Amino acid sequence: MSKLSEKEMLEKLQRFSTPTVGNVVATYPGNPLCLKLYDPWKGKWYTDQSVHCVFPEMGRRIGYALTLVVSVPGPDSPSLPWRDLIEALWKVKKPAIVVCQQIYPAEILNKAGLFGGQSTSLLKACGVTGVVTNGPSRDVDEMRPLGVQYIMSGVTPEHGPFAIRAINVPVSVAGMDVSPGDMVHMDENGACKFPADKLAEVCDRIDEFCKAEENTAKGLLAAKTLEGIKAIWPH
Repeated sequence: MSKLSEKEMLEKLQRFSTPTVGNVVATYPGNPLCLKLYDPWKGKWYTDQSVHCVFPEMGRRIGYALTLVVSVPGPDSPSLPWRDLIEALWKVKKPAIVVCQQIYPAEILNKAGLFGGQSTSLLKACGVTGVVTNGPSRDVDEMRPLGVQYIMSGVTPEHGPFAIRAINVPVSVAGMDVSPGDMVHMDENGACKFPADKLAEVCDRIDEFCKAEENTAKGLLAAKTLEGIKAIWPH
């Protein structure tokens, strides 16, 4: 088991890409270094191409998930007050990643610029380092200097009335199912999740996994013959 502190483990995994973290979590179940936590295709543990990283220059993020559900206002589904969200953001384990499921009619989802400069300032003040959401946002010029990483569907300049429906409940965003407190790793490739209690195991395995892939790549690039390439390729 890793002898690193929790802070050191988080800092370590932030140095690796999300695909590399995912390799250890579940991508290659036949590899002895893979934890096999999910079915690679059906496990709903990483985001699909409906969302993308808005600020790739900011680099990677890792944190504990605070989950959120937002939709249009309606009499049958009362809205939670903003103070409830602020209190939850303040209390969640840090660093925090907000995973927000936006539930709108199809004709609204792609034009609901939910997050913006003001909300990102609030998130940053409460210790949030990244956001993963299935809808667009706005004010990217205001958001960028705040340093909160975003994975979302795109950008749009405005939005209409919306309601906070639930905080810290299971959500599904862009093909990734997330529960409150899950570990979320995100970068320019997308996001993946794994249980927070597996943090040490991921840290223990990732160096060896990454080293093996680096050795394979070096061997392939150094090979001079077809048979040499076939001998090195591990699959």
